[in-house]
Formats: sequence, C-alpha cells, structure tokens
Amino acid sequence: MSTLRFTTDTTVDGVREREFALDDVPGLLFSPASGAGGPLVLLGHGGGTHKRWPRFVGRAHRLVLDGGFTVAALDAPGHGDRPRTPTDEREVAALRRVQAAGEPIGPVVERYNLDIARRSVPEWRAALDALAALPEIGPDGPVGWFGTNMATAIGIPLLAAEPRITAAVLGQFWPGPLEETARRVTVPVEFVLQWDDEFISRESGLALFDALGSTEKSLHANAGRHMELPRFEADSAVRFFVRHLSARSTG
Repeated sequence: MSTLRFTTDTTVDGVREREFALDDVPGLLFSPASGAGGPLVLLGHGGGTHKRWPRFVGRAHRLVLDGGFTVAALDAPGHGDRPRTPTDEREVAALRRVQAAGEPIGPVVERYNLDIARRSVPEWRAALDALAALPEIGPDGPVGWFGTNMATAIGIPLLAAEPRITAAVLGQFWPGPLEETARRVTVPVEFVLQWDDEFISRESGLALFDALGSTEKSLHANAGRHMELPRFEADSAVRFFVRHLSARSTG
C-alpha cells in the first residue's frame, strides 16, 4: 500500500485542511473542524488548475459545511505541485499552438486528458486505499466522485474500475474514446453541460451523457459558455451526494 503522510494541519472558516503526500503525489483532505466528517467525496480538478485553486477549494468547503462530507483532492499529473513530464510539456505546447491559431482545442485536450487519466486512475485508487485506512474514514462508507472537465476524463475510467465509488457528478467533456468506458459506469450520475459551450458542442455533451450506462442519471443543461457553469450547480451536487451517500451511510 502507498504511504500517506500528513504535512500540514490548519483550520479555515470551520473547515480542517490537511495537506498530505501519498508517496510523491500531493493531496489535500478537508473535513469539519468540529470533528470527524461524513462519507468521503473524491474531488477532481479541471485542466490547468490544481488542488488549491480558489473555486475548487470553495467547492470542497461547500461539501464539508453544507453536506458534512470529508473531501479528498489530489494534484493531477503535471498540475499544481507536481513537475511536468516531457509528455506534459509537449501537450501543453500543442494546446497553446492551436489556441493561438484559433483552431479547435478538442483533439489536443482529449488526447492529453486521457493520458493524464491513464496516470491518475491508479493514484486515485491508491489514495482511496490509504484514506480508507484512516480511523476517521474507514473502509465501509460510501464514496462519491465530483469532477467536471478534465476530472470527467479521469472520473469515467475511475468509476468503471473502482466499485467503492457509488455516485458521481460529471460533465463538460467530449465523448471521444470515453464512450465505450462510459457504458461500464452504472452508479447514479448527475451530469452538467453548458448549452452554449464554445469548445464542446451540445451534441458531444449529450452523446457522453447518453453513453453512461447508469439507469439513474440526470442532465443539467445551463445556458452559457464553457467557463460560465452556474455556482448553484455546486449546491445541487451537495444535495445529490446527500441523497446518495449520506442516506446510504445512515440507512
């Protein structure tokens, strides 16, 4: 089993934040400052951001304070406190070239994010093993996955491989090579997309939603561009996890 080592322990606005290292992967654990939290939610960040991105931390605090959850985050490969590999550098340079040329970014982002997912899924499974060994979390509680954009590219193969995750919030990604894997996702899903997304067409977003094998899934389509996902979707995600994780935990 990978070794989890806590490196900091602070409290911010009623939320306990503990940075940790899982071998060489940096992570962050959020829980209520008043004591042990409820079920575990794994929180994946989007491309180009990291575990300390302000909007991401706000989402984690909302899960803790409004839902009573314990929340874990990892820096994805090539992001945050992690060094870039030659592959990361090459793909970031390719993305900048197509952006500068005004060309579609989808082919580059799909390819790069799926490579990140290939590296990330074993890390998240190792993190889940290590977190489940902590007395305040334990091995028996339900687990959720919350992640859009790049974190959907990571989340779909993770969900297909990891039976301990029992509910997920996903969205805002292309179907591409994820469609076949998405058919193996059978847990309840809340899926978000932006109706006027300048990068991901409506048809692409709907195709990925349709490919999910879950019999219980809901689609939240909001007007607006890619970066204009309404903040109230975070509130909806908390309610979703309360229904599917907290009810199961207490029931």
